[in-house]
Amino acid sequence: MEYDFVVIGSGSGGSIIASRLSENPNNSVLLLEGGPDYQNFDEIPEDIKLGYATGTHLAIYEHHDWGHTGLVGDYDEAKDREIRLPRGKITGGSSSINGQIFLRGLTHDFELWNQKGLNQWKYEDVLPYFNKLENDLDFSDDFHGSDGPILAQRFPESEWTEPQKLFYDACIKEGYPVAKDLNLPDATGVGAFPCNNYQGIRMSTAIGYLSDARHRLNLTIRSNCYVTKLLVNNQQIQGVDVESNGEQFRVYGNKVILSAGTISSPHILLLSGIGPEDELKKHDIQQTVNLPGVGKNLRDHPMNYVKMGVKDITKLDTSKPMLQVGLRYSSSAAPEMPDDMILYMNSYASEGDYRDILFDRDKNHNSELTGIQIAVLLYLATSQGSVSLKSSDPHDKPNITLNLLKSEIDVKRMAEGIRKADEIMHSSELSNFVTQRQSPSDEILSDEKKFHSWLRRSTLTGNHMTSSCSMGIKSNEMAVVDQNCKVYGIDNLYIADASVMPDAVRANTNVTTMMVAERVSEIVSKL
Repeated sequence: MEYDFVVIGSGSGGSIIASRLSENPNNSVLLLEGGPDYQNFDEIPEDIKLGYATGTHLAIYEHHDWGHTGLVGDYDEAKDREIRLPRGKITGGSSSINGQIFLRGLTHDFELWNQKGLNQWKYEDVLPYFNKLENDLDFSDDFHGSDGPILAQRFPESEWTEPQKLFYDACIKEGYPVAKDLNLPDATGVGAFPCNNYQGIRMSTAIGYLSDARHRLNLTIRSNCYVTKLLVNNQQIQGVDVESNGEQFRVYGNKVILSAGTISSPHILLLSGIGPEDELKKHDIQQTVNLPGVGKNLRDHPMNYVKMGVKDITKLDTSKPMLQVGLRYSSSAAPEMPDDMILYMNSYASEGDYRDILFDRDKNHNSELTGIQIAVLLYLATSQGSVSLKSSDPHDKPNITLNLLKSEIDVKRMAEGIRKADEIMHSSELSNFVTQRQSPSDEILSDEKKFHSWLRRSTLTGNHMTSSCSMGIKSNEMAVVDQNCKVYGIDNLYIADASVMPDAVRANTNVTTMMVAERVSEIVSKL
């Protein structure tokens, strides 16, 4: 079996790559997915088809999740805390299970990329690809797309739940500006989240892109296929080894695009002898290319909560949207990092569903509907984690260490964010809705040392992992791919997923991943 293009992973990046490359009828394209593929809209399970916009929460089930776990950190307060790291195992990947917050990275983010020497990824370079992928139903101007595959819109204020409205009013009272559109280039302040959910349907890349592409005779989609190794000969990609239903296959491709995600892309590279020399030797893997940065520089958005009880539990309607409004602002602890924080109100706080799953190894969290909570997410976290091999067996999941809040500046910014969320919870706007604070306790908040220790013990992933195969210029020894997202040292091998971002952007990472895929599909089709 030989193809012009072999795409590994049909997630937020891979589905776009396969769809765009197959637009040319002269290209033969194979798309490999480790999970199931629901070929017809009616076959898609309800919890995948519907999302936060209908109150169903993050859909994490064994057959739609890769089952990864990771250590929160390698330092004292976190080294024994193992949490689940949900990653979508289905066509559409994590775009089929995420919260559908459709935020782009800011101009500041791409200016930082430019400062790292990535002068082909400035904001003006990437804007056309952001516009290309979306159909924004609320705004039509130079900063928004109107005919892309992914529908995006915002909940009108008339549809906001009471907690969302109170959160918005409290932020305005605090003096934050109104953000009419959080996807404008330098949007800051409080406003409605753009969401890729249309009429209750989660607009994943499987629905937005593959639905229209899968009929093409030159596109082959194979589900339940697990890639175990890349085939490389004389620094040239040849193809991939694949397992499916207990059988092993070898597939050849002129170009291979790795879109397996921030965890699996470095894992596949390492298993194929592409990575740090010492790690490959440790597991008796023959080195193909010495790339020290593979699996390193893992970034995320650390997240924590302020949780409050409510006076009337019946007002917490779990059939209503959970996420509608967000506040993006700059912390005083790091003035050189503008818009480095985001807060949003969860309209109801339940330790069932998502958080119960995420903390299935943390028995301190119960499973009752208890109140409301404000989530605090830290952008531009300076702490770095890693993805490394557990063994040379491709069936052994990799070791993942996040190192959330390992650096002091990250702790200080998160502490400031929690105190800001607590101020909002205790504002006059919310006084008739909430009762006592449930977490963190007064004892913790009154003692800075205890507070910082609590943050390191309780902070969790924002599910926005990036940068484990970072893009960089050739002189950067930790760079894995160049500006074309081609892997250094291997001809015709590319990566198109969140792992290539030099840092996690100041936004949910899904849309920026889609942008990367749109751009890479154009690049590889021309080379």
